[in-house]
Amino acid sequence: MLLELARWLEQLQSLFGLFGYLTFRGILAALTSLFLSLWWGPAVIRRLSQLKGGQPIRQEGPQSHFSKAGTPTMGGALILLTVAAAVLLWGDLRNRYVWLVLAVMLAFGWIGFWDDWIKIVKRDPNGMKSRWKYLLQSLFGLGAGLFLYHTADVPAATTFYIPFFKAVALPLVGVSFVAIAYFWIVGFSNAVNLTDGLDGLAIMPTVLVACALGVFAYASGNAVFSDYLQIPTIPGAGELVIICAAIAGAGLGFLWFNTYPAMVFMGDIGALALGAVLGTIAVIVRQELVLVVMGGIFVVETLSVMIQVASFKLTGKRVFRMAPIHHHFELKGWPEPRVIVRFWIISVILVLVGLATLKVR
Repeated sequence: MLLELARWLEQLQSLFGLFGYLTFRGILAALTSLFLSLWWGPAVIRRLSQLKGGQPIRQEGPQSHFSKAGTPTMGGALILLTVAAAVLLWGDLRNRYVWLVLAVMLAFGWIGFWDDWIKIVKRDPNGMKSRWKYLLQSLFGLGAGLFLYHTADVPAATTFYIPFFKAVALPLVGVSFVAIAYFWIVGFSNAVNLTDGLDGLAIMPTVLVACALGVFAYASGNAVFSDYLQIPTIPGAGELVIICAAIAGAGLGFLWFNTYPAMVFMGDIGALALGAVLGTIAVIVRQELVLVVMGGIFVVETLSVMIQVASFKLTGKRVFRMAPIHHHFELKGWPEPRVIVRFWIISVILVLVGLATLKVR
């Protein structure tokens, strides 16, 4: 929106040409979403409190979590609103990737909204029926995969790349591409949701991964940089920097209220949407495996649940004291802030390893 205005004003004054630079607009998007989060945050929290939108606490969970009962949830709506506002203000609205990622964010956010609403209004801690939630996620995930496949305009956009090995690239055709896109979008949507169990635990790794994906998007969208770094050139992918920056700003703004002890929780409306967005961006810039590395915390949290369920069904025994794994460490006696900060540190390390793949090829 503002980009188009700046283009018109550029004819009158060259200073406005600054708005044409992707990096400058990315900074403005981050600052805009951060400012809006801090500005709207208190009002959103008050409104959620008035709606009695308290977080339901699992009876079988750690005892320390009972003090969180009644804390407003669905705070992820604040993130989605501020991200959407920043992107619409500073993004290039002629770019198809921008609209796709926004559509995925809002679609998965809608699923999360209904899941949270059922938990709050109907007082059902299980929320939406799993089969219906998964069906809706699958429909939106497949839709995004089909859109990317049918609008791909270069061979690189449908090729699977292996990090660290510049000569290894697997062309994907039809079902194989859509299947991978679907798995990453839906998989990371649920992975971030599983991680969102402690104050600030999920949002900080999300911010870090979004920033790193922004670097990949910028490089992939620039033919000179992508050729130098030997990563796929994806025309138009650079505009995703605006979305990544907006997520970073909105995430930090949300963390202001979500840090321990949290004044508001993200809820499924935020976690499902942000995870799907990370998966979608990784598919667009062809860095699916790098996302697995950088989002290792999300992957480990998901694997811990899968291992726990499989072990209990097969042997009747549990591998962890409780899953997801962050609860395991809580029950071992780690204070909640220690678990959170240590997971953040691990995320920083994993993101740096992911960024190293830009050169180690």
